[in-house]
Amino acid sequence: MSVLETSGLTMSYGLRRGIQDVSLQVEAGEIFGFLGPNGAGKSTTIRILMGLLKASSGQARIFGLDCWRDGAVIRREVGYVAGDVRLYPWLTLQRGLRILSQIHGRCLRSSGVQLAERFRLEPDLAVRKMSRGNRQKVALVLALAIQPRLLILDEPTSGLDPLMQDTLMLCLREAASEGRTILFSSHTLSEVESLCDRIAMIRGGCLVESDSLSALKARAPRRIQIQLQHQQAVPSSWPEGVRVLWQPEQNAAVPALQRDLLSIPPGLSSRTCLLELTGHSGSFLGWAAGQGFADVSIGAPSLEILFRSCYAGDDAGVSA
Repeated sequence: MSVLETSGLTMSYGLRRGIQDVSLQVEAGEIFGFLGPNGAGKSTTIRILMGLLKASSGQARIFGLDCWRDGAVIRREVGYVAGDVRLYPWLTLQRGLRILSQIHGRCLRSSGVQLAERFRLEPDLAVRKMSRGNRQKVALVLALAIQPRLLILDEPTSGLDPLMQDTLMLCLREAASEGRTILFSSHTLSEVESLCDRIAMIRGGCLVESDSLSALKARAPRRIQIQLQHQQAVPSSWPEGVRVLWQPEQNAAVPALQRDLLSIPPGLSSRTCLLELTGHSGSFLGWAAGQGFADVSIGAPSLEILFRSCYAGDDAGVSA
């Protein structure tokens, strides 16, 4: 049985877009990435999973229990960090650990203090005196300290400096190695790519990709940069699997937003062609060898490019 499972999950806010037909399956011990730009539907899905919202239709189950009907039981075994962390101004980490110890019926002080040391937190400092990053660390420590069967983290690195981001990633890998399950929601691709076993990507409230990291990389395109010889004409046709992103006569025609979403670097030479290749590069190299180009550079398969291409028509993209 999956730890977390949704089927046809749909939520609407009147005329406002919510989520539509979201189906996820997360297995025990897995770090599952939930990726999408702000407003894509990640937080709505998570609030339904936590029993904070009731879905318009579809099913959401954790530990085989219904997320809405059995929410109180589920939440005892779930560590949750919301996308917009809000804590009582008077709260300290020590007080938070005492409250959670009473709720869960076991002392959490030892595990909490160890985590506080790793995250460089003062256990007796009140939230009202903390920076945004330290408030985020308090929420993370409280979620991790209960050693939950499932961790649901919505944009958990928000406000953290790079060192603390690394500390969090290490803690999550340790939790997964102990058999705990993690749903990691983010709009930052590099975090998800470095941490997760499988990834689902949501756009406009609908899932557009869901697969293992290795399978997604296998489908990801390669970025190719071609330098033409002086006075060499742009090829009139390209091999199968090639998508032209940029070539000399297009320089003025590509809108700035589209250039950004496609990660087209600024200041390309007037003799440069920028391409994407889907599939194996062998046949392309054979074709390119006979073209007399000044230079050809082929990059590794790029998961970033695959994801960005899915958002090329949106106003928001995916952070690298």
